[in-house]
Amino acid sequence: MATDEAHDLTSVESVQLIRKFQFERVLNHDTRSKLINILGTIDSTPAIVIAEKTAFAAHDETAIANLLNVDNGISSMRLLDRNDIYRWYMAVLVQDLEASPGAKVSLIWPATKTHVEKYGKQRRRMIRETPELYRKILIPYIEKMRGDRIQWVYNILSHKVEADRIVYENPDPREGFILLPDLKWDRTTMDSIYLVVIVHRRDIASIRDLNKSHIAWLKSVDSEIIQAVTQTYTAISATQLRVYVHYLPSYYHFHIHVTNVEHDAGDGAAVGKAIMLSDLIARLEEMSDEVYGFVNSTFTYWLGENSEVWKDGYASVIDGV
Repeated sequence: MATDEAHDLTSVESVQLIRKFQFERVLNHDTRSKLINILGTIDSTPAIVIAEKTAFAAHDETAIANLLNVDNGISSMRLLDRNDIYRWYMAVLVQDLEASPGAKVSLIWPATKTHVEKYGKQRRRMIRETPELYRKILIPYIEKMRGDRIQWVYNILSHKVEADRIVYENPDPREGFILLPDLKWDRTTMDSIYLVVIVHRRDIASIRDLNKSHIAWLKSVDSEIIQAVTQTYTAISATQLRVYVHYLPSYYHFHIHVTNVEHDAGDGAAVGKAIMLSDLIARLEEMSDEVYGFVNSTFTYWLGENSEVWKDGYASVIDGV
């Protein structure tokens, strides 16, 4: 009961906090995903609000059946145009915070310069990262991005925060991990399920640290993830799951993404960013090098020009820049 009361108090305080947001400018927007990133301040401190329109609750057939009902569906509409048998309308939906919320809103506060650059509009570059470039540019960057920069990850692993969101945990400090919903998911729509796996071990920053000695562990984690997800969300089967990693990752503590194959994860699941975990394992199995693994591999990925690793590293060494 005390935990529930503390959660309710935190929820009220968090809603009051975001109500204090003062708009400055739009950082970026995406008409395909219906998402907008907004820069502003809270108590004179930089803040970023990310608002994304939610999907229709297709699993709730009653709600969908009532979509054109004026009381709990479309409250008003107007005709835009028509052509033969086709008609196009603009409409206002009846919204309900619990049953049919209109948007998912995220707040970053206090927001750093790095956050502003990450969520702002930026040009992209394709990078072919050789082992030499990895050693020259990425290793110094990774060292800077670990420690205090990912204290929030350690807080999750130690249950200091977000403990109530944990879906599954294997607590073994070497073999285990925590599975929890990614903040991109509304925790309702199964077609857009998005979970993240954060491993307990701290010796792997990215896939570059993996070698053949990690194959058995990765296979075990892959199998355990699929079992945990399908047992927790029984409407999802193993063949509906996309299990992958990012390179470059958004933070340098090894983690794995799990989404429904029906979900359009955008750039996060695109070529130049996502690598299937099963493919990663297969590449390790095919390697003749027993020790170095991916340290001696070449990877190609896209990189935003606002990122620190571009501005402080690649911008000065890539030809034509």
